[in-house]
Amino acid sequence: MKVILIGLGMVAGTHLLAIRDAKPAVTLIGVVGRDPVRSKAFAEQASGTLGYAVPALADADDTAIDEADFIIIATPPDARKDLVTSLVAARKPILMEKPVERTLDAAREIVALCDNANVPLGVFLQHRARAASGDLRDALATGSLGDVAMVDIRVPWWRDQEYYDVPGRGTYARDGGGVMINQAIHTLDLALWLLGPVTSLQAQMHRTPLHDLEAEDRAAALLTFASGAVGTLTATTAAWPGGPESIAIQGTRASAHLMSGVLKLHGLDGTVTTSGETAATGGGADPMAFTHAWHQTVLEDFAASLLSGKEPLASGRSALSAQAVIAAMETAARTGSVTEVSRL
Repeated sequence: MKVILIGLGMVAGTHLLAIRDAKPAVTLIGVVGRDPVRSKAFAEQASGTLGYAVPALADADDTAIDEADFIIIATPPDARKDLVTSLVAARKPILMEKPVERTLDAAREIVALCDNANVPLGVFLQHRARAASGDLRDALATGSLGDVAMVDIRVPWWRDQEYYDVPGRGTYARDGGGVMINQAIHTLDLALWLLGPVTSLQAQMHRTPLHDLEAEDRAAALLTFASGAVGTLTATTAAWPGGPESIAIQGTRASAHLMSGVLKLHGLDGTVTTSGETAATGGGADPMAFTHAWHQTVLEDFAASLLSGKEPLASGRSALSAQAVIAAMETAARTGSVTEVSRL
């Protein structure tokens, strides 16, 4: 399949490696960036990595778009709506970085735009692609944990001030917020994928003295799931030196602990099982210190979904669940009240 990459920021190199290793083969037929000089340099890098010529395209309206089977969007979320509108008009399937947009309402508009035109939309929520994540989903589905009683979601990450000194980063205008929508959204999405929707919550969202940014670098919430389970969530980019995110689940038959790509199940009868393998996830000072293999899995899955007509691993509509929780957290933090999570 042929693909074009739009957006050449920090994560573009990860997409490049995912394309290189994808099976069946995915061919990169062009890249689009805002800065012509940087776009040319990245195109040269891509050509060297992939072993064939990759052109830098002038813009997203280039005629090469017609040749692409789908488009990868890796722009900041404030650059999405017009771009998606153009691609939907050209009837090009879209696989985009998270979040879908800066706010829940804006994200809903994009999902509706694609749905109404029957244009496939996928999202790189790659934590779903980890083997241990699938093992935990299977264990929950088969009842190995029994009824879920409690959930603990933790994202103890670190970012230095230089990270937030990049223009627009950690702002509502470009990113839509801070640690929740930019970093913790991955672990939150995984928890929702595993456990189902959150119906209501209480929350606090703060800026700590460790960073100068517009939005929050620490967030916490008390969650009530539709299943009746209750949970806690803590997320920050102010926990030096940064550690791996985790999800701990207590069921009536067993507990589960998922961290760094490793799942441990502890049965109440004393049995212990372990699966997965340890992998870095970018929780420290280097935000790109993680494998491209999960992006590769999402890429391969999306390409296969276009051929089969099946829903991709992370559809645009499914990505709204995490954004709905984040929107409710912002309301709860502002009002100090228990807040219902919007139904999708």
